[in-house]
Amino acid sequence: MANEIEPVSGPQVWRGSDMEGRVNEWRQEMTPEHITELDAAVEAVLESGQDIVDIRKDDFPLPSLGKILDKIRGDVLSGRGFSLLGGVPVDRYDIKRSGIAYFGIGAHFGERVSQNAKGHALGHVRNLGFDYGRALTRGYQTNSHLPYHTDASDVVALLCLQPSISGGLSSIISSGALFNEIRERRPDLLKVLMEPFYRDRRDEIPAGKKPWYIIPVFNFHDGKLLTTYVRSTVMKAQRFPEAPRLTDAQIEAMDFVDEVTQDPTLYLRMAFRPGDIQFVNNHLIAHSRTEYEEDPENPRHLLRLWLACPEGPALPAPYWDFQDPTESGRPNGYLMPGVNLSAPLEPEDGGPGASSTRQSAPA
Repeated sequence: MANEIEPVSGPQVWRGSDMEGRVNEWRQEMTPEHITELDAAVEAVLESGQDIVDIRKDDFPLPSLGKILDKIRGDVLSGRGFSLLGGVPVDRYDIKRSGIAYFGIGAHFGERVSQNAKGHALGHVRNLGFDYGRALTRGYQTNSHLPYHTDASDVVALLCLQPSISGGLSSIISSGALFNEIRERRPDLLKVLMEPFYRDRRDEIPAGKKPWYIIPVFNFHDGKLLTTYVRSTVMKAQRFPEAPRLTDAQIEAMDFVDEVTQDPTLYLRMAFRPGDIQFVNNHLIAHSRTEYEEDPENPRHLLRLWLACPEGPALPAPYWDFQDPTESGRPNGYLMPGVNLSAPLEPEDGGPGASSTRQSAPA
């Protein structure tokens, strides 16, 4: 029987085994001129007293580096779906300067959005000793292996301040290549993955919404494939009696996703160096992380941004049941009612039920 689902194609469909030999295409190093511009922009923000969370592109001029960021943004949003920029001088920046530099670079991509119920627009990927198996625990608060997943924004960016002793490798996979592989090997399961799945909001519930939302893994809209997948939230939604029980086919389909993503020809792994920023398009790329060991005196520490980008794709209705729009019309992350955006400079528990005293920043 002919496969009635067509494969996807384009620059966003790639195999990791090919990308390993094309590192010069996706890794860009900052030049001394770029760093000089960055230093000047950081010091200008410090002198102005502007809050980090309020930094916009116009507040952070980068004449030559900005041209590199424009190219990277194009590659991430309409090309391969990821890129890496190295060279942010975090070795001589304190945490505030690192945060300012990172926010300023991010502002050249889009609008910062909330990453958790506290309204944190600047996230800290640090092991806080939490149990990843608990329903409300977020994976970035642990040192556990994280299965392939997507985040709740157009783009996720990670700035490495301190790497791990071992492990902690970032692993990314083209969602288009994953789609095609499942189509070729198990088209019956691909159809299941294009049907609705219930997912737990982990008590991060927008006004008027239920504690879960419903969305397929693979979504086609305006002729484009959009992927959203967090298996842990699918499994954790089973805690609600109102959510339908997972079918054998749904479990088999997720098992097959997890199996296919272990193919070393599909994924691309990279070790972060201090000063590296990785940009990943959540609609086109799923990402993972290996378990890691860290130095207790200098624990692994990444800063994270979730960015809403004006050039992001049009989104189908299930995405808007999951999230409300920002004033610019893009997904707002996990911004909760009555909670205001903030940019904490130290790791905090970003769990649900918390609030911020800071006044809302303009969108």
